[in-house]
Amino acid sequence: MSLKRKPLVVVTRRLPDVVETRMRELFDARLNHEDTPLTGAALAQALQEADVLVPTVTDEIDASVLAQAGPNLRLIANFGNGVDHIDVGVALQRGITVTNTPGVLTEDTADMTMALILSVARRVTEGARIIPDDAWSGGWSPTWMLGRRITGKRLGIVGMGRIGQALARRAKAFGLSIHYHNRRRVGARIESDLEATYWESLDQMLARVDIVSVNCPHTPATYHLLSARRLKLLKPEAVVVNTARGEVIDETALARLIEVGDIAGAGLDVFEQEPAVSPRLVKLAKAGKVVLLPHMGSATHESRVDMGEKVIINIKTFLDGHRPPDRILPSML
Repeated sequence: MSLKRKPLVVVTRRLPDVVETRMRELFDARLNHEDTPLTGAALAQALQEADVLVPTVTDEIDASVLAQAGPNLRLIANFGNGVDHIDVGVALQRGITVTNTPGVLTEDTADMTMALILSVARRVTEGARIIPDDAWSGGWSPTWMLGRRITGKRLGIVGMGRIGQALARRAKAFGLSIHYHNRRRVGARIESDLEATYWESLDQMLARVDIVSVNCPHTPATYHLLSARRLKLLKPEAVVVNTARGEVIDETALARLIEVGDIAGAGLDVFEQEPAVSPRLVKLAKAGKVVLLPHMGSATHESRVDMGEKVIINIKTFLDGHRPPDRILPSML
């Protein structure tokens, strides 16, 4: 009697050992030990052969790629919360379910967002280079390396979902006044707990806050949501922080406004063309005007393992004939 074939699960990037080990136990898991992004040809081959694909944000799975999917592919279990790199509509038309890993990145991303706010306002990364570069010969001075106090300032949160609310809790503890813009106003109890002020008009909020934090997903509706026109509404002493998606901000306009002093600075963990980063932003970072991080917002051991466990639960639930808990529907995009 032949043994039942385990489903082929193709994983496009290296995952934590404990996650990969569990996948090997449960599935016929094809792993990426080199941890380099798959080429177009390799990704197409994976879609042709797999029963389940486990991609990450580095895999662009558009309509042309999905057209090459084989008949066995029925689930794309994304390792990550954002699914803007997957054409979910086309996938569903082809009978392919898409899942993600929501919730497990919330606290770590909110921590990193708060870290960027502090780093930009208090010139932390700029100061951290001074001693290793042997540039502290003059010692302490009352007027040297002055940053900005954040206590008492207004924080404008663009996107008041899980991460936005987690950031608001941290920012409130630092004495910041919480303002937010969202597609829908959050519940009265949440507003009360956070002492948050809702702005239906994003333009009006931007003109009045000292710090702007982008915490919304990238969708067609949010592409360049912080456009050149909107960025010009900010006060000259305002700073912009982004730990969501690079495409939400017009990077070229942001760099130009910082260069001429119309915006004080920025802290960016994500970029429009990552891993490529605008040379203008790099130049501003070297000048101490911006802080640039290589997409580290959710980079903790705990979050990566939690993400992997979510992926496994989604795959197991789907293969057992049930609705996976983190299924993505078009109405959610």
